[in-house]
Order: sequence, then C-alpha cells, then structure tokens
Amino acid sequence: MSVTPEELRQRIEAAIPHAVAEVTGDGHHFRAEVTSPVFAGLGRIAQHQLVYAVFGDEIGDRIHALSIKTTTPTTEALR
Repeated sequence: MSVTPEELRQRIEAAIPHAVAEVTGDGHHFRAEVTSPVFAGLGRIAQHQLVYAVFGDEIGDRIHALSIKTTTPTTEALR
C-alpha cells in the first residue's frame, strides 16, 4: 500500500500543533519541510523526533525513507 505526499502532509499537520508542512516524494522516499512554533527551544534531534513520532513503525516499512527539515516561524521569518 503506497503512501502519498499529501497523506503525510495531512498527518503531520494534524499531529503537530500549528504545523505547516510541505512534503514531496515518490511513494517510498519522502522529504518533509515542517514549520511549527512547537519546535522553538528544541534541538534539531528533538524536532525531528516529533515528526518521526507521527508515523511510528511505518518508518522503514510503509514509508521507506523520510528526510526532514524543521523550522520555527521565527526561523523562517529570518530568511
């Protein structure tokens, strides 16, 4: 059963408060760019763990690979 980038985007945005996600991928390998104020004050590893937690055991199985980039709204405004 393949996964769509849209499905992943919706799940991330539903699970992480105030998240805005952009997800691309081919059904097995995905890249997610996620912005949320929840990430403020967290290190990069903790931020990525929040995103990975949305999918649990699906990572490495149904979702073969997921590359993540996280930012806070403040970080994004500085660009």
